[in-house]
Amino acid sequence: MIIDLDLQSEIPIYTQLVQTIKKGIALKELVPGEALPSVRSLAADLGINLHTVNKAYQLLKQEGYVFIHRQKGVVINPEGVPKADEVYVEKLKGDLEPLIVDAICRDMDEERFIQLCREQFKKFR
Repeated sequence: MIIDLDLQSEIPIYTQLVQTIKKGIALKELVPGEALPSVRSLAADLGINLHTVNKAYQLLKQEGYVFIHRQKGVVINPEGVPKADEVYVEKLKGDLEPLIVDAICRDMDEERFIQLCREQFKKFR
């Protein structure tokens, strides 16, 4: 999997890294049980601070995407990503709200918004 970060972006590097790894899982480029590079190795390869990589890995661990083992390192969750539960659905609602508000402010209708969501969803199926 190629990790392409935009160092000039307003999006924090650790967030870009988290999203890239999640995208790799969604596209099945990263499979359950697969090892990710060590914090030091990935930081050196990407030319970023190792604390940035560590923060991304810790966030992925908190969300259940990866396990961190002392001996094996960082591994994509062997059991797969946890399924959507009520807590996740509530978080998703909160994440969607600002996007919907922005679309409405820009006079985008609901059908166009849903069409864009479907198009993006299909990319990963």
